[in-house]
Amino acid sequence: MLPAGSRLTHRDEFASVMRRGRRAGRSSLVVHLHRSGDGSEARAGFVVSKAVGGSVVRHRVTRRLRHLVAPLLPTLPPGALLVVRALPPAAAASSAELGLDLEAGLRSAVRKLAAGAR
Repeated sequence: MLPAGSRLTHRDEFASVMRRGRRAGRSSLVVHLHRSGDGSEARAGFVVSKAVGGSVVRHRVTRRLRHLVAPLLPTLPPGALLVVRALPPAAAASSAELGLDLEAGLRSAVRKLAAGAR
């Protein structure tokens, strides 16, 4: 589980990251990454809609994603805000597949963020 200080909790934070952040899509998820002005620790949030499945499936996907994101947060740039949006194929994906998609998406998003900062 992510510590309370590492979570995005407000709707406006999610909206800002998804609107202004760099996006990288994969088969089972989309990663949105935005850098805030402050140098605080990286924070993450998850969007798993009803299109992914019923309540049990959505919560299972969220738990898997949370478990995969927790060790990656310290590797993100300071002030990074991350939103991971699960797509319907995430329901049938294994944790290993989700992990590969997440890592590839993060690499791409970080690269896009660095290129935009120049």
